[in-house]
Amino acid sequence: MALLSSLSTAAFAQEKVIRIGMTAADIPRTSGQPDQGYEGNRFTGITIYDSLTQWDLSSTSKASEMIPGLALTWNVDPTDPTKWIFTLRPGVRFHDGSAFDADAVVWNVDKVLRKDAPQYDPAQIGATLSRMPTLRSARKIDDLTVEITTSEPDSFLPINLINLYMASPAHWEKKFAAVPAGITDKAERSKAAWTAFAADFSGTGPFRAAKFVPRERLEIVRNPEYWDATRRPKVDRLVMLPLPESSARTAALLSGQVDWIEAPAPDAVDAIKKRGFTLYTNLQPHLWPWQFAMQPGSPFADRRLRHAANLCVDRAALKELLSGLMAESTGIVSPGHPWRGEPTFQVRYDPAAARKLMIEAGYAQVKPARIRVQISASGSGQMQPLPMNEFIQQNLKACFFDVQFDVMEWNTLFSNWRLGAKDPSANGAAAINVSIATTDPFLAMARFVSSKAFPPVSNNWGYFSNPDIDVLLAKARTAFEPEQRDRALAVLHARIVDEAPFLFIAHDVSPRALSPKIKGVVQPRSWFIDFTTMSVD
Repeated sequence: MALLSSLSTAAFAQEKVIRIGMTAADIPRTSGQPDQGYEGNRFTGITIYDSLTQWDLSSTSKASEMIPGLALTWNVDPTDPTKWIFTLRPGVRFHDGSAFDADAVVWNVDKVLRKDAPQYDPAQIGATLSRMPTLRSARKIDDLTVEITTSEPDSFLPINLINLYMASPAHWEKKFAAVPAGITDKAERSKAAWTAFAADFSGTGPFRAAKFVPRERLEIVRNPEYWDATRRPKVDRLVMLPLPESSARTAALLSGQVDWIEAPAPDAVDAIKKRGFTLYTNLQPHLWPWQFAMQPGSPFADRRLRHAANLCVDRAALKELLSGLMAESTGIVSPGHPWRGEPTFQVRYDPAAARKLMIEAGYAQVKPARIRVQISASGSGQMQPLPMNEFIQQNLKACFFDVQFDVMEWNTLFSNWRLGAKDPSANGAAAINVSIATTDPFLAMARFVSSKAFPPVSNNWGYFSNPDIDVLLAKARTAFEPEQRDRALAVLHARIVDEAPFLFIAHDVSPRALSPKIKGVVQPRSWFIDFTTMSVD
């Protein structure tokens, strides 16, 4: 805890500072495309960088909507639905003073697409292209107009592009030019430049670089020249600390060593409130599931076992275990959502029905289905993974499942997730526990059920494949009118619930505990939160 204590020194005495305890075990990547899941996007994505489109994080009562970011307008080409035209915001500059323009957009697309581009960075593509696998190219039309091409008509693209952050080409070129001449390999020169860039980064966002100590802390300071004058930060500095254990995060908050923690320990909620800290919650577009492996040899290739598992978890009791800090999940989205539809399989707690299905499939108490599940000990959106998974393990035991866990660091699990259930990294696992964003149709559904999304393309870890679902997905992807798309997505979602490629467990409410001195907090219905609204007494 010496590191945390050092942050309470007179160095910050004259500044308005917020010190944050993250669930991540390391500082998320700072070079433009964060790792560490969406916690990375929350802390080193939207703070430092901007994207062409962005989320409106200003409301606590409605789901966040897509709004203009570095692009003012966008539309699909009426003669070719694989091409989108984006009109860019004029007058925006990167932190290093260079101009944001169409060339910068093309450069940032090429950093994750073009292997022959000097700035191509394999380290940044995993968490990028899996969220926008139809992205194929970008072409400058003029200084403030870009054409972006997809591999097929894709109405989801503008939302997907929220995940592509714009780093400064000019700043990177300076780092590249400074790479020692002795490093002659093209890939190694690019890697060295990106390493230098990560330590001294430049985006267009509301905060800019101050101090970076890998695995220890990141400090970013307000950008007084941010292009959106209404969102210039009111605090001087954000300090981010990796504290993956919930007990350590909670202790750091209660002792005054940090001002903000993600996912406090549920059994400490009463103590946190009694000490005067503020607990913020709001339902997120988020699912905390197990994703099943479907390849031959996996018990979950049999739909009866997928249904049985979903009928054997007492979600109400789990919610009580978490001091109410979750919402029960009966699908990817909840009843009342425009994408909900009318599933014929009702996710509920019915262990007797679960055992009946297991017996039909040939299992019994003396002959359980033996399954291995890969999980993490902490991480972005992972809530309280150890006690939650142990609870599920005991539930499933009553329905003839023998569950064993592979526990690993969050970023390792996240990387394994992209490799798929057939990869040696899966270690024969029949399921994986990675929380997922459900903010848009691609992130919520397409990447998990499309036969085009098998690893390494995207996140269909379990190799789920169903021709009917592929047809339903194509109808939704090519529906460019919102109401038509919602109707198609409702039919798709109902069919997904019926097929149950997930063990549906919980929706996160994003609990975070903050010092009462932090004012102006807007906890949106989103994975993300806008730090620019906040002030410190």
